[in-house]
Amino acid sequence: MSTRIKWALAVLGGVLAAWAQETPASASSLKVNFPADSPVTLVSAGWGESRTDARGGALVLDLHTSLTLRNSSQRRIRGITLLVQAQEVTPGGKGSVAVPSLDVGPGETFPIRIDLRLLRPLMAGNGPLAEISLDGVLFEDLSFYGPDRLNSRRTMTVWELEARRDRQYFKSVLEARGPEGLREAMVSSIARMAERPRLDVQVIRRGRATAVAAQEWECQFAFVQIPESPLEPVSGVARVAGSEARAPRIEVRNRSDRPVRYFEIGWIIRDRDGREYLAGSVPAAGSGLTLAPGAKGRVGEDAALRFTRPAGQPLAIEGMTGFVSEVEFTDGTMWIPDRAALDDPRLRSVLAPSAEEQRLADLYRRRGLAALVNELKKF
Repeated sequence: MSTRIKWALAVLGGVLAAWAQETPASASSLKVNFPADSPVTLVSAGWGESRTDARGGALVLDLHTSLTLRNSSQRRIRGITLLVQAQEVTPGGKGSVAVPSLDVGPGETFPIRIDLRLLRPLMAGNGPLAEISLDGVLFEDLSFYGPDRLNSRRTMTVWELEARRDRQYFKSVLEARGPEGLREAMVSSIARMAERPRLDVQVIRRGRATAVAAQEWECQFAFVQIPESPLEPVSGVARVAGSEARAPRIEVRNRSDRPVRYFEIGWIIRDRDGREYLAGSVPAAGSGLTLAPGAKGRVGEDAALRFTRPAGQPLAIEGMTGFVSEVEFTDGTMWIPDRAALDDPRLRSVLAPSAEEQRLADLYRRRGLAALVNELKKF
């Protein structure tokens, strides 16, 4: 190879290397687009520590910034969800940021932290690299504003109901047993968070599951029956092979006097050593669901799921348990399990604490018992 060719390749390699390096982006690279009648308005926004990185034909956006918003409505805000887009159609081109357990009064400001990694085509054209829009705001009276493209109304309503349930629980402990009783309850909650077993879940494309069909067996669901639940689980089954479960199907009956339009079934799996893990939830299929009083309905997933422990060790599935985790009626009201139901031994050890219980635990860890007592007395 001639010296001239070597020199040209060296120059080209340097150019490509420089092109691939991460570079900071300007504040104009971020666009915040809220409707004119939005109940929140932008106070400040910046690119922060965000950077861009060109890789092949894509631009990787590492967003690490925050917005300051103002509640411009006359109602207290309990939750907000933002949609962040680098490209509408590119896989990995959009994400969301949801903040529950807020308590923002009219005229008050609050920050929202954004930490996302997004992709967009390298030749996507001029203009902002990312756009932030409003998907929804939940108010104290559970009313909602926003396009709700991400079903954030339902999600944030469940979070708020959980927050009210758990605040009331710790407040009742304080009233019945005093500050020391509250301390014991919070220490127990923190210990339960630390001890809760966790799983990694991988969705396997249809036709690519590694389980051999001859090794599959039909696993019947057991159920935690919650007397106050509007729905009664009737039967359930999934195909299982080793650490994979395929096509779970669960049938329920509406035993309430109101029609239901959405519900989810929590899913617990048990390994051969008897340890149990929360595997997630199985949502009701179909947007047109209406389950009349007394009628039966089914939830299911077509995908195959592979479960492993966080360190990567395989998990051999031995059994499954289901429970009703949320119900939405056709009038928009929601049902969730109360604290008494969550004290069932099969649920207590595996369920993740609500966002509000985590917030209260963090407050106790950082600022102590007195701060926690003062927080609970606000409501």
